[in-house]
Amino acid sequence: MPPRSRLLLLPLSALLLILAAAMPIPSAAAWQGDDEGETMVADPADPAATNLGETAKKKTQGLIGLLFAGDPAGIFLSFLIMSLSVVGVYFAIEHALTITKGKLMPEDVLAELEQRIARGEIDQAIDYCHQPENYSLVSEVILAGLERYRSSEFGFAEYKTAVEEAGEDVTGRLYRKTEVLNVIGQIAPMLGLTGTVLGMISAFMMIAEKQGMAKPEELAGGIGEALITTLLGLMVAIPSLVALSYFRNKIDSLVAEAGKRVERTLLPLGRKRA
Repeated sequence: MPPRSRLLLLPLSALLLILAAAMPIPSAAAWQGDDEGETMVADPADPAATNLGETAKKKTQGLIGLLFAGDPAGIFLSFLIMSLSVVGVYFAIEHALTITKGKLMPEDVLAELEQRIARGEIDQAIDYCHQPENYSLVSEVILAGLERYRSSEFGFAEYKTAVEEAGEDVTGRLYRKTEVLNVIGQIAPMLGLTGTVLGMISAFMMIAEKQGMAKPEELAGGIGEALITTLLGLMVAIPSLVALSYFRNKIDSLVAEAGKRVERTLLPLGRKRA
């Protein structure tokens, strides 16, 4: 499947990840009863069952169900955090497809440029770099060096400066490209903390309204909102920061390798013009 087609499946993949993470947990109603979560239910066909009691099935609900237990503000924050997870998954997969050695340092492009530069075909090498299908990190850096070499009388002594400047610019763009994951990793826990504060405020307001006699089921919405938003924030932030660290380390490694390869490719330019 082409990369662009795979990118179209990213929102669906993110939603599947969220649903997979929705592990069932006991609801507040399941914690009530006479025997540690067990509640007595009457069987119309057996009146004696009312006195003896029967073990009721614990009602469970996933995280997705608990999202609707809080107030509208908590629900909004939860969906906002899940939206950030979709964005994070999109950029993580996009980085995995684009920040690779094959994309940043295509071997066929480097081999062709090495041959042309070694033969002294500077103009042809520049035209080759300008072709859109040959664009890559190394071709952009090499192009900067070749243009400086051709345009200046002392280009043989100045092309390295142009290469260093172009390399810094390309590296900076790659780092800025991954900054989205950093922003998501920083914002998601803050949104979760906001939901926690709102949930606890809701629970305490219910206690005040009931004059300290609030029932557990009346507090479940606010407490559930407080816990769910915090959990969602951490579930989004931790993978985002891990992915950020991975891709930045990968960029460092690829840029270092690209620098050595560019230097070897442009080595014939170091000879002073006749």
